[in-house]
Amino acid sequence: MERTLAIIKPDGVSRGLIGEVISRLEKNGLNIVAMKMLHMSKQQAEGFYNVHAGKHFFESVTDFMSSGPCVVMVLEGEGVIDKYRKLMGATNYKDAEEGTIRREFATDIEKNVVHGSDGPQTASFEISYFFNELEIVKNSTTIG
Repeated sequence: MERTLAIIKPDGVSRGLIGEVISRLEKNGLNIVAMKMLHMSKQQAEGFYNVHAGKHFFESVTDFMSSGPCVVMVLEGEGVIDKYRKLMGATNYKDAEEGTIRREFATDIEKNVVHGSDGPQTASFEISYFFNELEIVKNSTTIG
């Protein structure tokens, strides 16, 4: 079973899109095995986005991600990284396919409502940044 991190960013939370995003995850067969709301400090956002330190958007993305609460989730399932990335749509919402979360709800390239890990190694780091193993439940389809 593959896992990925999903975040409903501060713009999605402030605009009341938590239920909409979760509904889309569930309707598309993506299993949520951990979830919590938190408000990252600037330092925590810098730690999370450390891979991008020194890039032109680092300051603005860490300011944005620490500007309000977000919802962090662990999704689990076969091919869940690719499935979630397809559901999110392209980072630039103008390039995202119709029906994707970003195409329908994003307002700019940074305020694009959701985040998802881009691969297994990234997912492992990102999940462990917010969750310990005790906070992640077994997939309900495997509980027996």
